[in-house]
Amino acid sequence: MERRQFLKIASLASVSMLSNIPLNAAEKRPNILFIMSDDHSSEAIGAYGGRLAKLNPTPTIDKLASEGIICKNTFCNNSICSPSRASILTGQYSHINGVTSLGGRVAEKDQTLPVNLRQADYQTAIVGKWHLNTQPLAFDYYKVFKGQGKYHNPAFFERRSPDSKEAKLKETGYSSDLIYESSVKWLEQRDKRKSFALFYHFKAPHGPWDYHDRYASLYNDIDIPEPESLWDNEGHGSMATRGHNDELISQIGSSVGRRHRSRTQTKFLKKELARTGNQSIRDKLDDLSDDEIKRMSYQAYVKGYLRCVRGVDDNIKKMLDYLKSEGQLDNTIIIYTADQGMFLGEHDFIDKRWMYEESLRMPFIVRYPRAIKAGTTTDALINNTDFAPMMLEYAGVKKPKSMQGYSFRSILETRKEPPNWRTATYYRYWLHMAHHYNPAHFGIRTKEWKLIFFYGQPEKVQKQGKKKSPKSLITPPGWELYDMKNDPHERINLYGKSRYAKITRQLKRQLKDLRDDLGDSDEAYPHIKAVVERHWDDDLTESIRISNHLKNNAERLNSFEKSEEIKKLMK
Repeated sequence: MERRQFLKIASLASVSMLSNIPLNAAEKRPNILFIMSDDHSSEAIGAYGGRLAKLNPTPTIDKLASEGIICKNTFCNNSICSPSRASILTGQYSHINGVTSLGGRVAEKDQTLPVNLRQADYQTAIVGKWHLNTQPLAFDYYKVFKGQGKYHNPAFFERRSPDSKEAKLKETGYSSDLIYESSVKWLEQRDKRKSFALFYHFKAPHGPWDYHDRYASLYNDIDIPEPESLWDNEGHGSMATRGHNDELISQIGSSVGRRHRSRTQTKFLKKELARTGNQSIRDKLDDLSDDEIKRMSYQAYVKGYLRCVRGVDDNIKKMLDYLKSEGQLDNTIIIYTADQGMFLGEHDFIDKRWMYEESLRMPFIVRYPRAIKAGTTTDALINNTDFAPMMLEYAGVKKPKSMQGYSFRSILETRKEPPNWRTATYYRYWLHMAHHYNPAHFGIRTKEWKLIFFYGQPEKVQKQGKKKSPKSLITPPGWELYDMKNDPHERINLYGKSRYAKITRQLKRQLKDLRDDLGDSDEAYPHIKAVVERHWDDDLTESIRISNHLKNNAERLNSFEKSEEIKKLMK
């Protein structure tokens, strides 16, 4: 139970929990380099040992991991860009900071992490992807994209100091390279009497995967290993994600192949084939079998993704080389993470959003040889609300009362979990059936188990008379239970099996307590609260009725494919 469990933790923090009074020059605190990419699955990082590790996708990040610690159980609390970034910035869950979906806003005063770093006399900067509707005004310097930004020749919005005006700059080059060049330029011009905190944020490898031409031949002669669940998902999912008797599998969850009727990776395959000069193959796609096009789509998808990953990895190497040349490498806490995970064909899914492992898990690697032993790992449960408190503790700043997360500095340095450290992490995805057709859901992840409840309701009630879109549709509620120790790839949903009734009851109690502790009670959403209460102990009759209704009204989903947003993505 998160709040009650953590009441004692403050007294267990490691020795450097100081006030936010700046130290003198002789006691300058360590620099912080917070490197974050977008949608980087731990499966695509060699150090995590997944199926893609043998392709050597991340030699620099792997070296970073060998010189520091790998956090194996780090999770986001809402697997989508803006909410995850807001949680890292504020140390709060989505329902508290108000960023439950894309396009959220965090006011300058609520950008708690940079506010407190500046108060501790750190010089702060953020360069690259930001993806919140308010600019990073709490940083001393920023140079960021608005929204996603572009891979090639992007526009940046730069403010050189809190007293200067923002300027829009159109630059020529590849985004990952330009982010490095701008970051080093700031480092060279900063006030070197102060410690720095640089947020080094890549757009890559977010889709669509428009890699630099220098990576075009990478993996050309390699067949990317496929996950078994690309083809076999018979035991995975529930009525909430597949429909009654699988009647909704073409409507829920965007796909690698042709399974989903509207959002499929094959549409991006056509673009990739045109780019690589395979027009003859492109013209014959409609004649291929479902299995053939799925296999081809998977290969193009993951190769494009990994080529973008390599651009990130190469520019991290350049940054580390620069810090070494300046004598700052070992005096800098270097963190590598992503704003969430990413599906690379697992369960025939693309994108993120789901509470399933590939999306939920965040890579998290820390190098700081003065305090963290090289080549170590931890399986402590950490979530992205904890990142800010951890960085602030290293900066010598007391955790603000507004933050719900807790510092894990002592775990990084000792690999031991403090007494009463969390035994579960909470997750909630709010953006019902938008973009990639994922139903809204919440759940709990322990070291051994995962319990998910799909409540299938939009955050806002559909106004009467307004034209319906997929995100206004109600999907069938349902539960899923996975044994993460014996079934780490979540192949078998155990919910409803009598053998697992006891653990199900325990996890439901723990989930309810955790929601209460975090203040996520749905009092502001009575339509959702009613579904949660009604289906807490199952209502299969209603779920079947909803599934049948959605199947019989499938044509509503087609209207979303015609939206301007989807048209842009499919070009």
